[in-house]
Amino acid sequence: MSRPPAAPPPSAPPVPAPPRRPAVERTADEQSTGERPDAQIPAAPAPAPTGPRPAVAHVGARPPTYDAEPTALPAADPREIHAVVSDTVLDGAGYGTYTLRAASVRGDSARFRGEPRRDALLTVRFGTAESAVVLVAVAGGARATEGVHPAAAADACRWIAEAVGRSHARLSEDIRAGRRGDLKSGLHRLADRSYGRLRARAAELGLEPDQYTSGLRCLLLPADPDCRTRVFFGVGGGGLFRLRDGSWQDLEPALPHSGDLTGEGVVGYGSASPESGPDGDRLTMDLAITTAPPPYIEKPVPPPAEPFRFRASVARPGDTLLLCSTGLAEPLRGEPALADELAERWSPDLAPGLGAFLADSQLRVKGYADDRTAVGVWEA
Repeated sequence: MSRPPAAPPPSAPPVPAPPRRPAVERTADEQSTGERPDAQIPAAPAPAPTGPRPAVAHVGARPPTYDAEPTALPAADPREIHAVVSDTVLDGAGYGTYTLRAASVRGDSARFRGEPRRDALLTVRFGTAESAVVLVAVAGGARATEGVHPAAAADACRWIAEAVGRSHARLSEDIRAGRRGDLKSGLHRLADRSYGRLRARAAELGLEPDQYTSGLRCLLLPADPDCRTRVFFGVGGGGLFRLRDGSWQDLEPALPHSGDLTGEGVVGYGSASPESGPDGDRLTMDLAITTAPPPYIEKPVPPPAEPFRFRASVARPGDTLLLCSTGLAEPLRGEPALADELAERWSPDLAPGLGAFLADSQLRVKGYADDRTAVGVWEA
């Protein structure tokens, strides 16, 4: 006698979607003073991922204008094959308590028009064992900037890396000893020298200085597992963000207006206040003009168009630090859906693999089609 088939088990009730997180925002106080107190926006932490990553073509209300995949290659000069730039660069590493992921991708607009990627990315290690330091350099600017030589960004990355490499032993010692003042002044000098080389290269090519220049933003990460200091420095646009407890914090200060640079010193803008708060975490900015040139230069070297930025902060377990070019910083600030999606994908429990990080950094948003360069640091 056969038994009747068993009834299927009851299906589980649907799981409600996690609450949306607010996009990174600036408060009124931050806009008026330029300070970033790192105030956290309350939000429920995202649950740990239990399945494969969802396939998301784009975020936002409407699809982007351009196709998601490259459709045209840039034209190449047979005499300048060494200057050919690949569509995508991907890199990563793990030292001490952090995992590093870095990617630079040609923008949708450049892929459609057959233009080269103008963002540049360089990841390099100097030294060995606990005294080693990792430098990640990101250079580039908005694609709308006309007349800028496409090789300037790559040269900016290469020359700052050469300068840091020659001084890496001293820089490593200063990072581990917490000498923030020495770090700030030393890195400022190295950045000035790199921009001096850009100006010299412009003169060799018969170009104006603003035709051979680039924004430059860097991270210095020690390999010592007992040192959680993370150093940011650079010049020009882009973004520096931190994902902490499921909420994005915009660590980039608002630049002061020219009329604000009078009167008493303002904390964070050259005042004599200490460079670290109760959490050892504060951003400083140096608005000083570069030093006078040596006698063999006929004209004074002009100061940088934008001030030098510096930040040395102590990371907490579970933090995710994100350094990015303008092409990712603008949609991250302007499209809440992108901030929400990346906050859910970049769980503090485990850094994504190289392929997953590349896919995440390419989440598309209508109206934002520039090159994207992203550097993520996951703290164990």
